[in-house]
Amino acid sequence: MRSPGPLDAPAWRLSTAKRATWFALLLGITAAMPPAGRADELKVWPSGPYSFSDELGGFRIEGVSGKGTRGDPIVLYEEMDSATPVTLTIRTIRPIVPFDPSGDYASGLMYMRIDALNNSGQPWVEFEFELQSALGRPSDDSDGLSFDQRNTSPDNIRSGNYAEYHRDLRPFDRLLFKHGQVDPSKTAEFEFLVTDYTPRLTIYLLQEPRIPLM
Repeated sequence: MRSPGPLDAPAWRLSTAKRATWFALLLGITAAMPPAGRADELKVWPSGPYSFSDELGGFRIEGVSGKGTRGDPIVLYEEMDSATPVTLTIRTIRPIVPFDPSGDYASGLMYMRIDALNNSGQPWVEFEFELQSALGRPSDDSDGLSFDQRNTSPDNIRSGNYAEYHRDLRPFDRLLFKHGQVDPSKTAEFEFLVTDYTPRLTIYLLQEPRIPLM
């Protein structure tokens, strides 16, 4: 059982001096507490009509720029401390205007470049991306989301570190870069187009670096 003390009594029953001390203590505690939501806000990076977040953990976003158009692609700078899969959260933060070329609205076309710093301590010999229409649920033919599936000869998929890529369009939307290597402390560079013809407010991009088989 607690012993009764000044904090057990309502503030208005304390003396003037003790009441001032009580409120000063309360204000000090409140000032020391971070504003609600600040930790989450620091993980969200707005750029153009979208925002990008590392809130699911496993990697860090260090910067984002661009609108997502061909001439001004979204560029993400990331750091990955391991070779385990991580998931990028992408949200629409402006109105959806299909095929709008300005980059001021979510158009269903998002040109992207990802620069990922390898801090895992192991070389990456392949790197795979997977689109998800809901967290943990790979995109399929029914949701309109893909790595530019309608284009049979894309000219917007490339990497400065891997010589080849392979698109898996069915049953899931995956993009594998291979025949190359990214050593520790080096940066992997990827470019591709994400198309979303039935636009949704949130999508996910799974990123999986692969290390040599032991």
